[in-house]
Amino acid sequence: MKSRYKGIIFDVDGTLTYTNQLIFDSFNHITKKYLGKTFSDEEIIALFGPTEDVILKEMCKDEYDIARKEYYQYYKENHNIAHTYAGIETLIEDLFNNKIILGVFTGKGRTSALITLDELGLTDYFGLIVSGDDVVNHKPHPEGILQFLEQYNLSPDEVLMVGDAPSDIKAAKAAGVSIASVIWDSYSEEEVRKLNSNNLFHSVDELRSFIFS
Repeated sequence: MKSRYKGIIFDVDGTLTYTNQLIFDSFNHITKKYLGKTFSDEEIIALFGPTEDVILKEMCKDEYDIARKEYYQYYKENHNIAHTYAGIETLIEDLFNNKIILGVFTGKGRTSALITLDELGLTDYFGLIVSGDDVVNHKPHPEGILQFLEQYNLSPDEVLMVGDAPSDIKAAKAAGVSIASVIWDSYSEEEVRKLNSNNLFHSVDELRSFIFS
């Protein structure tokens, strides 16, 4: 098998892993206790952009430190409801074994990103993991992609970004790298289709065929 790219960067939530329900449950575990209310999935999605720490600090104010600890404790203890998408682990392993340089660029904070990658056995495949805590400018800014290009001395035309959100598309385009938009669990499918109608993937098998074509 030969990949058309030397380096591939993956988003986490909705791309590598089904974690949305875990995120919703974790936030509502905290908001119910500290704010006395719960939020709909759509209301929580609307908060996405900043890391969990930033959101929790705004929500919980003076109780932030204890709320943060409880959030990640709940997130880790209930991680069994999260999983990788069918075929992802094999794809990552095959890319790794074919000497493709792999990275992660996620808006998640570093704590939750590492919990998820560790719990699902993916951490060691990725040479660079860039979380929302590791950049000054969050997606759709391309800072995380630019870090990957610089660290591995790759040119943009040698790199693919794989993600499920409009921000992934915008970041990839800003960095000049190729973008593969996966819509097997995208909460922004309609907008993704508008922004990147030519490179859409409905399954991991479709993505695999594209990468190894």
